Amino acid sequence: MLLKSDRRRWALAGIAALAAIGTCVAPYASADEGGDQARTQKKAAALEEVWRADFDGDAGSLPSGDDWIIDKGHSYPGGPDNWGTGEIQEYTDSTDNIQLDGDGHLKITALKSGDNWTSSRIETKRTDFAAPEGGKMRIEAGLKLPDVSGDEALGYWPAFWTLGDEYRGNYQNWPGVGEFDIMENVNGQNTTHGVLHCGVNPGGPCAETQGIGESHECSGDCKSDFHEYAIELDRSGDTEELRWYVDGEQFHSVKESDMDAKTWSDATGHGHFVLLNLAMGGAFPDGVAGSQTPTAATKPGGSLTVDYVSVESTGGASK
Repeated sequence: MLLKSDRRRWALAGIAALAAIGTCVAPYASADEGGDQARTQKKAAALEEVWRADFDGDAGSLPSGDDWIIDKGHSYPGGPDNWGTGEIQEYTDSTDNIQLDGDGHLKITALKSGDNWTSSRIETKRTDFAAPEGGKMRIEAGLKLPDVSGDEALGYWPAFWTLGDEYRGNYQNWPGVGEFDIMENVNGQNTTHGVLHCGVNPGGPCAETQGIGESHECSGDCKSDFHEYAIELDRSGDTEELRWYVDGEQFHSVKESDMDAKTWSDATGHGHFVLLNLAMGGAFPDGVAGSQTPTAATKPGGSLTVDYVSVESTGGASK
């Protein structure tokens, strides 16, 4: 399903996709259960938007400081070097690297000056995005990936993801606090990835540093138009579950029963904050390429373009 960036169409498409996969509302009860009871159950199960960013604003301006923190440098203060992944760029708050385009989008652009790469990374100020006990949470974004391919794309690593709330200010408790990689793409390939990081590093239930992941082949081209990338944390059933989607199609899941209860709870049973970034080089693109990236052939100027980010939940616990 190929979606365009008009936000009105996004909203309609999102509602249709959620209804189709059964995540927006519960199935109707049978007639003999009583209409009022059925409507009450349906309403109680509905996902309600609790936060949204649409990136409206003047062209050349920065994303709202009320909603977003712009990370800078090569690490958090006191955190692991190169953001813990081996990526080589410096993150900046320069409008050369990050800006609104004036048409309701955010653009994060990787640039090169001499031997030095720069780019940007943002994270939500809020850290309390969570699935209420017995309910669900959905985090999604409309993204268009950098329009680079082949050797010119080596080292590009755009990502849309979350970290557990206790990581902020600590930076030494990964992966136990949980990381949900909703969308990752490396080296301009026509494939995206969804991954859960949890437990201990190395090894553990999530086989760190690899994590429990699955890939998804893009419908058409990841770079030709916006696509909807989403994750749901479902705590409404007997077994809790994380599910990953692209354009409403589920391609990956991890269940509570896949690991011990403490590891699962430590990774999922609390708030998360949302991140968007465009890294250059590092363990993932290097591993896929089989050599160090970026290279002399890598072309600067590719952008991760973001149409919107939204968080929905049942029960309102994330408000």
